[in-house]
Amino acid sequence: MEESINSTRDINTSKLVILCRLEPGCLGPDGVDHINTFCRVAERALVTLNADVCHWLLAPRFDKSLIEIQYSLAGKVLSRDKAIKFIGSFDQDLNVIEERFEDKLTQLINQYIARKR
Repeated sequence: MEESINSTRDINTSKLVILCRLEPGCLGPDGVDHINTFCRVAERALVTLNADVCHWLLAPRFDKSLIEIQYSLAGKVLSRDKAIKFIGSFDQDLNVIEERFEDKLTQLINQYIARKR
């Protein structure tokens, strides 16, 4: 999934890129059939979430050896501590940003599940 971070997507290199790998099971027992579509749809819905400091990427997490959340800046992977420092330079808190993300992601998952029924 590192290719997602280094892809040719139009990503502002001065923003923190947060790659979140989602397990298919979050979409129910048939999640594996929906996870790719969900990631694309949800990514579009997250474009404005903390857009001043970060850019969200979503990808399926088929390989559990890969970390769930990965941070990068200008194509370089950052530790969580460095991501916290970077976000702090904008007088923002990474924990708060991630809480907002998790709330929005939960909402998007619930909406997606409701629509696929």
